[in-house]
Amino acid sequence: MKLRLGSIALFSLLLVLAGFVWLTAQALPPVVASHFSASGAADGFMHRGAYVVLVLALVVGAPLLVAFVPLLVAGQGGRNLSIPDRQYWLAPERREDTLAFIAAHGKRFSAALALFLGYVHWLVVRANELQPPSLSTAGIVSGLVVFFLALSVWLWALFARFGRRA
Repeated sequence: MKLRLGSIALFSLLLVLAGFVWLTAQALPPVVASHFSASGAADGFMHRGAYVVLVLALVVGAPLLVAFVPLLVAGQGGRNLSIPDRQYWLAPERREDTLAFIAAHGKRFSAALALFLGYVHWLVVRANELQPPSLSTAGIVSGLVVFFLALSVWLWALFARFGRRA
């Protein structure tokens, strides 16, 4: 299987984020405040080991799943692909470019998701430095705003690509 630049970049990002989670989790207390109310107060706790496994699964696993579902669809020749004017975009002369765009676009979303989840982990680490633990409401709201702006740009690019004929 030939790895493309997008795959290498995504795997590299996930590797860096996994290292970030592993290293920063070492500063967490044995029992980690892992869930917070809307006001930022800690209301759920778990052992550090379980937290690290869960966060690594989320930060690495969820983006991998999101990245490779489009590849599975692309690997089936686009049979399960639902896009406007499907016959046009999957015509033999455009099929390869269409499927390559979808695969690359899925990897871009995966990268954004991984970065957001890594950021949330960082907020949890910071929250556990306080006594009592308290999550930054401004921090999580800011992260969500940035993530949803990135999602909006991602969706705009998707609709711009398939909302018109080349």
